[in-house]
Amino acid sequence: MVTKTIDGNTACATSAYMFSEIAGIYPITPSSTMAEVVDDYSGKGITNIFNMPVKVVEMQSEAGAAGFVHGSLTNGSLTSTFTSSQGLLLMIPNMYKIAGEMLPCVINCAARSIATHALSIQGDHQDIYAVRQTGFAMMASSSVQSVSDLTIVSYLSSIKSSLPFINFFDGFRTSHELDKIRILEKEDIMDLVDFKKINEFKNKALSINSKVKGTAMMEDVYFQMAEVRNKDYDKLADIVNDYMKKINKKTGKNYAPFEYYGSKTAKKMIIAMGSVCETIKEVVDEMPDTGLLEVHLYRPFSLKYFHSVIPETVTDIAVLDRTKEPGSIGEPLYLDVVAAYSNIENKPRIIGGRYGLSSKDTNPAHIKAVFDFLSNNPHHNFTVGIDDDVTNLSIKVPKYTTNLKRDELLIYGYGSDGMVSCSKDILKIIGDNTEKYVQGYFQYDSKKSGGVTKCHIRLSDDIIRSTYYVTNPSLVVCTKESYITKYDMLSNIKKGGTFIYVTGLEDSKIDDIISSDIKKIIVNRKIKFYKIDAYSLARKYGLDNKISTILEACILNVMGYSNYIDNIKDSVRKRFLKKGQDVINSNLGVIDEAMNYMHEVKIKFNDIEFLDENKIKCNKVFDMVNSLNGYKLKVSDFIPYKDGSFIEGTTSYEKRGIAEVVPVWNKDKCIQCNQCSFVCPHAVIRPYLLDENEIKNAPKSLKDNLRNAIGSKYQYTMGISKLDCTGCGLCASICPAHAIEMRPFDDVKDNKNFDYLQKVSVKESEVNQTVKGTQFKRPLFEFSGACAGCGETPYIKLLTQLFGDRIAIANATGCSSIYGASFPSIPYKLPWANSLFEDNAEFGYGMLMSYNSNRNRVKTIMEEEINSKNSELLKKWLDNYDDYKTTKEVYDNLDYTDSKLKDLKEFIISRNVWIVGGDGWAYDIGFSGIDHILCSNSNVKILVLDTEVYSNTGGQSSKSSNRGSIAKFTSTGKENSKKDLARIAMTYKNVYVAQISMANMNSVVKAFNEADKHNGPAIIIAYSPCINHGIRGGMKTGIEEQKLAVQSGYFPIFRYDSITNEFHMDSKNVDFSLLDNFIENETRFRALKIVNEEKAEKLFDELKKDVKDRFDYYKNLEITK
Repeated sequence: MVTKTIDGNTACATSAYMFSEIAGIYPITPSSTMAEVVDDYSGKGITNIFNMPVKVVEMQSEAGAAGFVHGSLTNGSLTSTFTSSQGLLLMIPNMYKIAGEMLPCVINCAARSIATHALSIQGDHQDIYAVRQTGFAMMASSSVQSVSDLTIVSYLSSIKSSLPFINFFDGFRTSHELDKIRILEKEDIMDLVDFKKINEFKNKALSINSKVKGTAMMEDVYFQMAEVRNKDYDKLADIVNDYMKKINKKTGKNYAPFEYYGSKTAKKMIIAMGSVCETIKEVVDEMPDTGLLEVHLYRPFSLKYFHSVIPETVTDIAVLDRTKEPGSIGEPLYLDVVAAYSNIENKPRIIGGRYGLSSKDTNPAHIKAVFDFLSNNPHHNFTVGIDDDVTNLSIKVPKYTTNLKRDELLIYGYGSDGMVSCSKDILKIIGDNTEKYVQGYFQYDSKKSGGVTKCHIRLSDDIIRSTYYVTNPSLVVCTKESYITKYDMLSNIKKGGTFIYVTGLEDSKIDDIISSDIKKIIVNRKIKFYKIDAYSLARKYGLDNKISTILEACILNVMGYSNYIDNIKDSVRKRFLKKGQDVINSNLGVIDEAMNYMHEVKIKFNDIEFLDENKIKCNKVFDMVNSLNGYKLKVSDFIPYKDGSFIEGTTSYEKRGIAEVVPVWNKDKCIQCNQCSFVCPHAVIRPYLLDENEIKNAPKSLKDNLRNAIGSKYQYTMGISKLDCTGCGLCASICPAHAIEMRPFDDVKDNKNFDYLQKVSVKESEVNQTVKGTQFKRPLFEFSGACAGCGETPYIKLLTQLFGDRIAIANATGCSSIYGASFPSIPYKLPWANSLFEDNAEFGYGMLMSYNSNRNRVKTIMEEEINSKNSELLKKWLDNYDDYKTTKEVYDNLDYTDSKLKDLKEFIISRNVWIVGGDGWAYDIGFSGIDHILCSNSNVKILVLDTEVYSNTGGQSSKSSNRGSIAKFTSTGKENSKKDLARIAMTYKNVYVAQISMANMNSVVKAFNEADKHNGPAIIIAYSPCINHGIRGGMKTGIEEQKLAVQSGYFPIFRYDSITNEFHMDSKNVDFSLLDNFIENETRFRALKIVNEEKAEKLFDELKKDVKDRFDYYKNLEITK
């Protein structure tokens, strides 16, 4: 047995690895880490109980993974998988089969919300309850420690019983919580493994037996077969209990199918499962006559073990369910408990309640509220943790905290600044090198890199069971200057605590921007206020915005752990090994200098209230959520949005102010090419044309920044919203005239010029289908939460500029859906919808067919009314059915009086649907849908944002990933070539196909316009650099990297119209010798040389051949077409 500081996913994967021969996997948040850990162990040659490394196979979807697992089990290999949410639901058909065929198997699930009115990646029990009927046994864990132990119990019991298990724990709250635990290793559990049962299982392998499985049965025998396994399920609880006892002997724990905790004479009891049980235990420790029944074995639900541990004194029971089943008389666990008492006289009062949906924090005050509620004429179907002022089901929550002694830290970070990694490293250093127990939980908002992160850290001399947010930190860290005026970070800080503020502001200016409320807290609670200019130090060593190692050194010093600085350095050498020695040396350098950049600032109290002039109000829900106060919203606040719809364009109200550097335009150098606007991922830099009246009313600072527009009667300027900029620097790097310079945020004037320019009219006469002309059109996609320098968003922005609101977008789940509509931040100002990951092509196709169906009704009515007063307009419409401008003109000018068109008028305008998603969707899970609609002959359009990796789930390999690249699931280099989606699409004779890159902006514009005009399906594959590529020089060099990808032949760009049979090769002057430069320029390839130089040489030689063969194929098409 060994002690380690790890998270729940790693704990599960470590235990699961021992019992797995094969793992069939597919990434989905928050379970992906489990599969990544298994893949990493396998790559390192770590062996299972059979002294073999696990064979890891990535499938194209969760449905595919489940089918693979079923097939592998059928042929006699112990096979595992790891999943969550919609992924688990996609496995349901095979789960029934696996259970029905009595195959030993464990599906490890980080339980997560299901997409209903909205997608949520956060944790609850909706997914696991949705499969409780499949015949799988179900094991629940409440902590990282129990995950480690009960995963072992699940595998042992599955092998012994020949029945499959779902081994589940709370997504994020447990899967991502970092704890110091004791781990049973292979040598500790070998004596528990029933190898006889394993041999029996292997001897049933289909390939070595003359047997048939999967027969078709009729009504005469199916029922009997369904009942024949009853005794096997009846025995299962005893098997589980027996293994729990054996694990208890080895660990000193007290696991049982139902584990009771609390007073032996308890009157009030809560029944629950999952991480909330740890919080309940803390409250039970302080409240007399209370208890907890923690459910571990949920299926089969054993009455024997259930009743055997409950005190006879219990009079009131509250059953807590982390799910919502609309229309049900109660949630699943409640119904099971009621059924368990159905034949018992003098039963206790039983009520059910809901809590914690989508990781809603549940703290000791909420648990105290439930116990109090049981004493005050309680009603069934209550909720806790929200304010339900619509159906009035929520219960009152008292002010209450537990009396536990520990140190708490709260770190406010900025997605991509590395503070989550910093926090984890601190926990591992302290946890692995001291006697302290540690706990870390990491709270994210829904944006990509650039969003708010909160790291909740606890240190204690005793085991930590607090599965809720930090409430009374002694140290608060703020790594983004603008946060101090936006968020309430210090209201709960402990007296005598410490605040570390990352800023480049002078001390006097800090005093100016802090509100009187914050100053009052700092002065009255005697808070030590430290300032560190971490970003300047990071830039000094070429680390851009990566400040994590700097803060790590500072935090350890402030906490009194300065003697562990060498541990940080050791960690740096390991973490950044694949990124090269230069990166390692830079991080070591900032560690040595960190404390020289930090000093204490004396804050003086005054009554001057700082007003954030950048704050613009949108509506109550947006404003509250955006200020991290969404927990305070009531149920009634969501009545306008109860169907899941939300207002568009809300990102224009955010004004996040997160960039460290922002662009400044030099009008005298500018050649007015508009390329800077074309490539801007967030639409923060835009050209404007002003007429005389607009100039007259403009601010003086804007008047001074005008110049004559080339070839136009208007005045030209470049508007820049520094408050919406992410500081990527793409605009400056692409500018051919060097007219843009990146300067520190605080050195640049306010947003007034940009705000005024939003009122300036679009000069339609200057808008055309050139790179320059498209940028005079206002984008209907702006200020998204995408990563700084994102390679995807410029294509989406251009799509909205070219076609405006005459399109609707069906968006696959992935990066583009997360930055496209993360509540309440909506960058779109046109119709947009997301269904799921796997079905986006079909979803978009359905949208198009529905719109066309309604337009056909319009057509029928127009033909009926052709002789009416609207005759000329109706004829015009019928002759130009698919023309947007003409149909819009008819829409605007029709007289709807006495016309049947009145109710259908919104369908008069010709609109189209664009189906948008990433390569994980298009190449893998959604490929069959794309294949289907490409052969449909319908006028549907597809945009594939090709990052060559599963970007949204953390960088796993996809079929778009190229040979030799390193990603999660291909940690030793991908050994096969990239799938050629374009070539497949070209086999259909009615499809328009294009591959595009920002390396050739003209061809990008042409491709979009040609796809739009094409009478039939069209697919555009857009090369999209991603932070997961690890581009040398960072994302600010993303366009240069795209040029290198095209010039080297790595990504050929072309346009093909199957109807005219015209093929245009837009890759010119390709030089294959540049491939070495391209490979060396990206960590995803370069890292393979560090991992395995010999293998790298082999795979890169094969990659070069792949690239040349693919390019030659397309080049020959240009010649022959």
